[in-house]
Order: sequence, then structure tokens, then C-alpha cells
Amino acid sequence: MKKNEISIQEKQPLLLTTGEPAGIGMDVVLLLAAENKLQDFQRPIWVTADATAMQTRADELMATGALKRCPTWQTINIDTDDVNTEHLTKQVTQQNADADHAFILLNIPCAAPVSCGQINISNSAMVAKQLEIAHTLATNKTAAAIVTGPLQKSALIEAGIKLLDGTMFSGHTEFFMQQSGCEKVVMMLANQAMKVALVTTHLPLKDVPAAITSDNVRQTVQIVVDDMREKFGLMQPRILVCGLNPHAGEGGHLGVEEIDIINPVLKEFIKAGVDISEAMPADTLFTPKHLANCDAVIAMYHDQGLPVLKSHGFGDTVNLTLGLPYIRTSVDHGTALDLAGRGGASATSLYQALVMANEMADRSIVNRPLA
Repeated sequence: MKKNEISIQEKQPLLLTTGEPAGIGMDVVLLLAAENKLQDFQRPIWVTADATAMQTRADELMATGALKRCPTWQTINIDTDDVNTEHLTKQVTQQNADADHAFILLNIPCAAPVSCGQINISNSAMVAKQLEIAHTLATNKTAAAIVTGPLQKSALIEAGIKLLDGTMFSGHTEFFMQQSGCEKVVMMLANQAMKVALVTTHLPLKDVPAAITSDNVRQTVQIVVDDMREKFGLMQPRILVCGLNPHAGEGGHLGVEEIDIINPVLKEFIKAGVDISEAMPADTLFTPKHLANCDAVIAMYHDQGLPVLKSHGFGDTVNLTLGLPYIRTSVDHGTALDLAGRGGASATSLYQALVMANEMADRSIVNRPLA
């Protein structure tokens, strides 16, 4: 074996959380498993779910014809109150030799029976437990990356699930950020056409200008630059930045945030040798001419950048969290309660999220210093 060449057996698993059990998280896993697509990644796939609910969902999808065959998996019952990563890794390594199984299921039991499409907040604690276990295994380097399926934020809020800081649960991103002790993380969405990172995320439009501060812009740019280097292997990423206002402020006539806040920060990075633009009009930045020479775009707010990206490949889009100490990708769709167990769900976004997580994990292996 050559230097830095790692066998499949030595590769750490991708850990996939199925999220809300009443939604399509289990469906899309089963669809990929039935098509043998989970084997594409040449590394173990661990899935968190309720074992009984997973088998029931497979039976329901078989009955609809959505599954042409029922995949098989290995189930490991774990102590959800005390995740012993060394013991868990040993169990999985020993059982993973059976190539006939599509994935290994880490059984996290639900408190109540699961009904397709019907949220039961009694099961919200199980959803949160999936994320706790994923964070633990990724932090301890047992898992190479986390890939998250969709959850129903309203269900966790109604169940009283809170983040570490005592606030109500607000999403995967905030959960992993607080668990990791990060001051800030960055949401990026990516597909074959482009990668778009956001300075602000889910804010009312009227609140966005106040959130465009020098510190926020500076931290966002630094995280994007660092992760483009470390997780995408681009040592000199080419980054374009949207202005906040139409025409990037038109020299101050349509707004002064570009002059007072955004460009002074961008000039700091330019001076430091980063290949980054000053604020550009968003209506011309997202054109083939500019995107052809760009590795990532930084948009100021959610609906400035994401409608353009999603119009170029909605089903193929992957959600990433930059700035975490581990790799985290996610599907870019919701729980689709109306499709759960009935067929019709698409596994494309999950597959692309696995592809991106696997590529970043493989890159991490190649770049890992030799002992």
C-alpha cells in the first residue's frame, strides 16, 4: 500500500441521522440501500433510527412498490445514555465484515410507535438523541462525517427540547455549533453549479441590515476561506461577494453598507493575499461569466443567494455547515410528511450529501499527517 493510501477497512464511517421518524428520513435511506448506492462510498455507513420503525417503514414501502426489494442491515443496540465510542467502534468493526448488509443501524428507540406522516412529540427526545450521538462520534473521530436527514423543528420546540444555551431548539446548525463550542458557523449550500455561503441566514428581511456588521462579515469570510482550504482542498479559493444593496449600493446612492462595512473588511483579506472580490451587484455576480472563475459565493442574506443556486439544481443541492471541527452535510429538503411510507420521495439530495461528505472525508485522510 502506498503512502497515505487507506484501505476501505481502515476508513471511518459516514454517520447518517434519519431525523424525524414520521418523515421521509428512513424512506430515502432505504431507497438508496435497495439500489446498492450506499456501497458507492467504499466506507461503512452507520444510520441512527428506531430499529422497529425502520423495519416497518421498509415493509410499507415494499407494499407500495417504491422498494423493489427490501435491503438488509445489521442492528446494534446502544446505550443511549452512555455512548462508549471505543466499545461501539469495536462492535461495528467486527460486524461490518458482512458485505451482504447495506448499512449498520444504531438503534435509538422511540418512546411511542411511529405512524407515517403523523408527528408525535413524544419521539422528539429520540430525534435530539440522534444528534447528540452523532456529535459525540464525530468529535471523537469515530465517524468521519455527519450527514443529517430532515427533522421537524416545530416538534422539538413543542416538546421543550432546548439547546445548550437554554434557548428553544432552532435547527441542526445551531445545535452542532453550540455542542462544538463554536462562536459562529456558516451555512453553505452547494450543487454542481455553484457553492453559496451566507452571512445571515433565517432572518426577516427588515433585520438583515443590522446584522451586516464588520465582525459578522469578517468571521464569515474567514470561515469560508479556512474550510475551502481544509475541507475542499482549495489552497487559494476564488471567492466572489455580493453587496447588500441593489447595484452594490451604486456608490452610496442606494445604500452605504458596502462603503462603510463590507468593502473595508474585504480589503483586509485582499491585502492578506486572499483571492476575493469587493462587494459586487448580486444581479450580475450570478452570471456564467463570473461563476466560471469562482469557487464560492458569499451572499449577505438567505434569499439573495439561495434562489439562484436552487434554480440550478434543487434536487441536487447539499447543505453544509462550515466552521465546525468536523464535517457535516445535510439534505436540502424537509420531512415531507405527506410522502412518508407512501412512495414518491426522492433520495437524490441525500445521495449528493453523502457524496460530498465522503469526498471531504477522503480528502482529510489523504492530507492527514503520517505518524
